[in-house]
This record gives sequence, structure tokens and C-alpha cells, in this order.
Amino acid sequence: MTSTQQATIAADATLPLIRITRDFTGSVAQLMRAHLDPELFARWVGPDGMDTRIDRWDARDGGEWRYTAGRAGDGGAHRDGQEFAFRGCFHRIGTDTIVQTFTWEGMPEDVSLQTVRFEDLGGGRTRLHAESLVDSFEGRDAWLRSGMEIGVDQGYAKLDALLVRA
Repeated sequence: MTSTQQATIAADATLPLIRITRDFTGSVAQLMRAHLDPELFARWVGPDGMDTRIDRWDARDGGEWRYTAGRAGDGGAHRDGQEFAFRGCFHRIGTDTIVQTFTWEGMPEDVSLQTVRFEDLGGGRTRLHAESLVDSFEGRDAWLRSGMEIGVDQGYAKLDALLVRA
């Protein structure tokens, strides 16, 4: 099942902030689990054709995480040597909110603060609200030019498929 829904990605006019909004057919609890359970997270995060390997995952207030993503190859993840590592810390996990840091290890000085909140829309629908605060407008604009929308949309389409099977 392929999702045709796309996330809304917008830059804030007054802060170096990126906002992402997307609706899902699934409960707040299902979406929280998909974001916090390392096995589920690895199945949907990122663009098509990338395999994700969880290196560390301690989903609690103050816990840290790290994963690598690479092009899938014959015989396993990261076979062609193209690998990207990401890390951060979970600062707060609530019933409908996750606050964490996010760093691509290729640019370790660029740390963003991310808040993901899930809004119950009723009828088995949930709206994701994500905000990523970076240290500068230049950094924010570089993220937006990076093609991040491809990974966001393809990853969320995979999440849609997982929710349908749940």
C-alpha cells in the first residue's frame, strides 16, 4: 500500500525552526510506539532503499539514541559503504509528546531540538506536529534545501503501511 499523502513542511518566519505536520490513520498510542520502539522505528524511518540499524536506544527521559542508515545492498544494510549516523538524547517522553535532540554525525556541531506532539483527531486519526529548532537561519535553510522532504514523505508512507497492518 503506497500513501499519496504528503507532510506539510514549513519554515517559521521569525525563528530558525522547521514545522512538519502530517495526519495518520492510527491512535496516539500507536504513533508514540512507532517513534519509541527501536524495532518499529527502524522499519519506517527515512527514504526508500535505506536500511536502518539501531546502535543504541534508551527511550526514557535522559536516555540516548544512535542509529545508522545506509543504502540497502545484497546481503544487508550498508553494504555499499554509504552510511549516515544520527544521534541524540531523549529529553522528555510524555503520553503524546517526545522532546529530543537530533544530530547528524557528519555535522556534529549542528544540533537541533525536536518536539513531536501527537493530536488525537478522533475516529482513529492522529495529527503529528513536529518542530525542529536549529541554531541559525542558514542551518535551517540548508536542511530545507537538503531534500529532507523525500525522506520525510517516504518514511511516513512506510509508517502508514505499518499502521494499516497493526
